[in-house]
Formats: sequence, C-alpha cells, structure tokens
Amino acid sequence: MTSTLPAVTPPTVPAQRKPAPDERSTGRTSPPERLRSSRSDLLLCGLLLVAILVVQGWNITDYPTLSDDEGTYLAQAWAVQNGKGLAHYTYWYDHPPLGWLQIALLTWIPSVISPGSMTVGSMRFAMLVISGISAVLVYVLGRRLSLPRWAAALGMALFGLSPLAVVLQREIFLDNIAVMWLLLAFCLAASPSRHLWHHFGAGLAAAAGVLTKETMLVVLPALFVTMWRNSHRDTRKFALTGAVTACALIGFSYPLFALLKGELLPGSGHVSLWDGIKYQMSRPGSGFILDASSGSHGVLHSWLYYDRVLPLGGLAGALLLIVTWRWSVTARALAGPALAVAILAAVAMRPGGYLPAMYIIGALPFLALVLAGGAASVTHAVVRRRRTDGENRYVTGGRYALAVVLALAAGAFVVPHWYDGDRTALTADANRPYRQASAWLSTEVENPKATRVLVDDALWLDLVHAGYRPGLGAIWFYKADLDPAVTKTLPHGWRDIDYVVASPTVRRDAKDLPNVRAAIRHSEPVATFGSGPDRIEIRQIRTAAVGGAR
Repeated sequence: MTSTLPAVTPPTVPAQRKPAPDERSTGRTSPPERLRSSRSDLLLCGLLLVAILVVQGWNITDYPTLSDDEGTYLAQAWAVQNGKGLAHYTYWYDHPPLGWLQIALLTWIPSVISPGSMTVGSMRFAMLVISGISAVLVYVLGRRLSLPRWAAALGMALFGLSPLAVVLQREIFLDNIAVMWLLLAFCLAASPSRHLWHHFGAGLAAAAGVLTKETMLVVLPALFVTMWRNSHRDTRKFALTGAVTACALIGFSYPLFALLKGELLPGSGHVSLWDGIKYQMSRPGSGFILDASSGSHGVLHSWLYYDRVLPLGGLAGALLLIVTWRWSVTARALAGPALAVAILAAVAMRPGGYLPAMYIIGALPFLALVLAGGAASVTHAVVRRRRTDGENRYVTGGRYALAVVLALAAGAFVVPHWYDGDRTALTADANRPYRQASAWLSTEVENPKATRVLVDDALWLDLVHAGYRPGLGAIWFYKADLDPAVTKTLPHGWRDIDYVVASPTVRRDAKDLPNVRAAIRHSEPVATFGSGPDRIEIRQIRTAAVGGAR
C-alpha cells in the first residue's frame, strides 16, 4: 500500500511593500558591475577618452617647457634599458626605482625602433598611455561610488581636460604613474562584487603607487575609508587585514632591497636609504602657501594661472561633501575622495613645508570627483527625481529652469578660461630653444667624444645620442659637484670642462654648486637661443682661464 503525504497549502506571504525612494538620494542609477556591460557607459567614456587623448597629445612635444625632472627620470629609464644599472649615475635612493622602471617599459619599444628618439620631448607620448588609463579609472571610480552617469563623465572631463591637468599630465613625472596605481586601488576597493581578492589587489596597487612616488603614502587613509565603506560587513575584517598586509609586504620590499645591498644605513664608500630619507626630510621649506612672499605661494599661483576651477572648485566640493556627510548619500559615497582632498590640502598648507610644482598631480582625480559629486548633490537638491505630492507644475518648471541657469552660468565661467588655457597648450612652442641648443651641440662641436659639457638632464640624452660620452662627456651639472664618481674624473674642477649649457635650471641652481658656478663665471656665450629668463646659453670655458691645466 502506497502512502501519500497530505497536501500542504503554503502559507500566504504578505505582499512586500517596495521601499519608498530615499528623499536624500542623488537620483543616481545603479552602477554596472563591469564597464563593458553598459553600452551607454562605454560610449560616453570612449568619447571622452578620445577627446582627452587628442587634447593632451596635440603639441605635446612643444609645450610645456622641458623640465630637468623629466630628463632625470627618462635618463634613468634609459640606463635601465641599456643595462647600466638603476640610474645613469650613482643611484642614491632619491626615489624608489619602480617609477622609472615603468617608464623604461613604456618607452622600450620606441627606443628599440629608433634609439635617437629617446629624448624628453618625443617620449612624452608614452605618458598618453598613463593619462588614458587614469581617465578611464576616474570614470569607473565615479560610477562605482554611485555617481550618476553624467556626473562620472563630468569628473572624467575635469580630470583630463582642465588646462592644469593637460600641462602636468603631459610631463614625464612619477606622480602621474603613481596616480594611475592609486586610482586602480580605489576602483578595486569600491568593487561592487566585494571579492576578497579585489581588496588584496587594492593593497598591492596602493603599494605600487607608493613605491612609484612615496608621497602617495598620505592618501592611504582615504583608500582605507573607501574600502571600509564598500566592503561587506561579514568579511570586512578579512578584507582590510588582507589589503593592509599586501600593501605592507610589498612596501617593505624597498628597505629590504637596500638592506640586501648593504645600503640601508650610512657607511663609508656607499649611499644609503637613511641618507636619502634624511635629505628628503631636511629639504628647506618653501614657506606657507598663503604667504605672498613664499615659494609655496608662487607654486599655488602657477596652479591657479592654468586653472582656478578644478583646484578651488574641487576643494569647495570636498568641504561641501564633508559638511553634508550625515544627510547626503553622495557625501557618504565620496567620503574617500573627499578625505584625500582634505589630507592633501592640509599637507600643502603646513607651515615651512616643501611644496613642489607637481604635488597637485596627486590631488587632481580626487578634486575632479568631489567637484562632480558636489555638482550632483546641488543638481539633485534643485531637481528632485519626482514631483512632490501637490506641487504646482509651475514650481516644478521653476526648479528645472534654475538647474538650467546654474549649468549655463557654470559653463559660461569655465569654458572661456579652459579654452584659453588649452589653446596655449595646443599652439605654443616653449621648447624651441632646447631643440636649437641640441642641434648646435650636435653639429658645431668638432669632436663630441673628447668634449665635456655640463648640461641639465632635459638635454642629457640629446647629447648622448649626438655622440658625447654618457656620464663623462655629457655631464649632468649636479654631478660635477655632488657625485664623487664624477668629481674624481675632474681633478681640476671646472677647468676640465669645455662647455656649459646654461639653461634656466642650471643658472638657478648654480649658486649652490661651486664647480658649476665657477664654470659659468669663467665662460663666455658662443650661442644663445631664446631670450629673457627662459633663454639657453651655450657657454665655452675661456682658454685663458683654463691655462695649462689640461
């Protein structure tokens, strides 16, 4: 006899009421788990990426003026490519070498195809790869932090098209590469899938950013906040512990490298990591940023000369998000970027600190995101997602009209300023004197292999390609006074030098370098390119001053 179970009527499940929309919501759409899953995001991001690459790539070799820092990093990358060690001179732990190892990788194929193209101007094109990746990551991060599509696009445009960003992101700076790694870390920390390996990956990417440019260390608390807010409550401890551990283990590889080389601590006959840290910590300060007579204020003025919208608007956006943190969904979502802006601003404003011109590069993506987030908050405050019950349609129309007026006013203020700044970047030729000096030294000096020239690093590789001996014939001017491996090859000091290429950098820093200062004083110009403070003089050491030393 077969038994059957009695039929059981399932209990009636009460209909669940859909949650009412959050009146404090930004009106955002849910971000896609992957960018490739949304055609709208792909199209919008792709169009902006093309615009950014065109604007940043057009006239990239001619503007801005070549800098000695660019030449230094590229020359060090050249040394890596050619098996000459970590630098073209003695590596002394100025920065971790990971930055120019990446530059060596980026420029490897062009240098193989055309070795003579390994110069600062032409190799700037490699930075377009970094700029493009970073711009896409800004968009992805904006969407993962729940910005509406238009606001994420605004953040990407602010980051890539601001005249300040165009100028700085063109240059071969370690900061640009470090920012790319930090943005990757933030994107992984804000991953909507919340996989543990994403958070471990965020720790690894953060360590890569710090080892590319150590100043990125101050942004890590903001990354921690982003990871805390976006990790799952049940796995948060594992995620944060894994990320911190991964970051620390990779970060400690740098002092371990110095330890294994016997260069962790000072000693006779070698450089040390400790001496490098002491140098960085003891650099003379550039003064308080709000003191009109200080060097830091001059740096601030140079930033605002190119663009006031992104630095000041981004800072205002960060303050708005911090103030409205308790009742604004956008403010809570952008807590990490807002904290990054606050930290970087506080460090820049410390009295007596040293403020380099490229410092703001680390803040650019976060300034762009918080400014876009602030715009999203204001827009939602004016234009709510739906009409309130009983609201007059004229009031609704007024709100939309106000939003349009605000958008037009912002555009009327921003577009003319950006147009002027970007037009300069796309049309000006600031590097003609450098090209002329390089051509003169390549054609007018009879025997480059037997000639010694003091030159800044912006032209160092030009001279190497022209036949001057690396390090001994083409001499980076700092090393003539500061590197024992070079000074011992100059037993008579400045008298053993044939030419000085007196660029603005050389003239500015010669006051602290006795050999360079004496070489300029005992030389006379044989060719001058450009005019005013930006001119480049090729000066030949006077034969009468040298006497019979050589």
